[in-house]
Amino acid sequence: MIALEAVGLHKRYGERVALDGVSLSVARGEIVGLLGPNGAGKTTTLSILATLIEADSGTVRAGDFSTQTGRAAMRRKLGFVPQAIALYPTLSARQNIELFARVHGAPRRQASAAAASALETVGLATRAHDPVSILSGGMKRRLNLACAMVHRPEILLLDEPTVGVDPQSREQILATVRSAAESGTAVVYSTHYMEEVERVCSRALLIDYGRVVAQGTVTELIALGGRHPRMEIVFQIPPSAGWLANLEGASELAHSNAGGALELELASLAQVGEVIERVRHFGGRLTEFSVHSPNLSDAFIALTGHALREDAAGGR
Repeated sequence: MIALEAVGLHKRYGERVALDGVSLSVARGEIVGLLGPNGAGKTTTLSILATLIEADSGTVRAGDFSTQTGRAAMRRKLGFVPQAIALYPTLSARQNIELFARVHGAPRRQASAAAASALETVGLATRAHDPVSILSGGMKRRLNLACAMVHRPEILLLDEPTVGVDPQSREQILATVRSAAESGTAVVYSTHYMEEVERVCSRALLIDYGRVVAQGTVTELIALGGRHPRMEIVFQIPPSAGWLANLEGASELAHSNAGGALELELASLAQVGEVIERVRHFGGRLTEFSVHSPNLSDAFIALTGHALREDAAGGR
């Protein structure tokens, strides 16, 4: 069942095109990644989905409501975690969550119980009475997430939720997001961290300069990139000539005589053992080798012509 759908979103800021026809859908219990560099249009997309800004054209629908006919009703279904920390620094962690619960209409007693549960979920129960101002950056990110989830939204929108956090907080955030999806929440997870998409997302959209470059499961996106496994070998003694001949799907990419390193492209990872055996059979000896499996970073480079960048002229 589709919980959230956007069709043909366009947005300009003056002469600059931020979004150029972005469409996406998210089902209940699904985590859809919005993957792209800073400036690609991810924040603009999420801000439109969260009804914070209006698209120049295009529609967003959550259940029976749309941005044209029921913004207030849509907002009750949404939880939004902005990229910037959105907390009151002089209030305690618990008071912040209770405040957000009250904003969403919860009575005082219910807000208090919901805040306690949310703190437990994000691993901050022991810091409930600490003012936000003394919490670490990672704790603030977790608290930001708790505030967005306290009213148990049907749809959770996350804009770079792990930027600048410590490893412990990152793992806690990812675990919380997975748990929310398992309970039926539809999640849009915006990030420029490839490995996070690979770990938690059912599907992903690659977005660059305000356009969806490709979309699908991680496996499908990697396949669209057309990349194959690569193997780098450093020889102590090189094998004799012809050692790689007739190994179907294996080809030499680069060779450094100075370092004795050879880079191969393979048809599949299953060929690694055969390559090593051939080196030995042809009188060679290995010092070391490494294998690189294709990933989303490879696919992004193949599909866009460049790696993820930190800054960009287009999008937000």
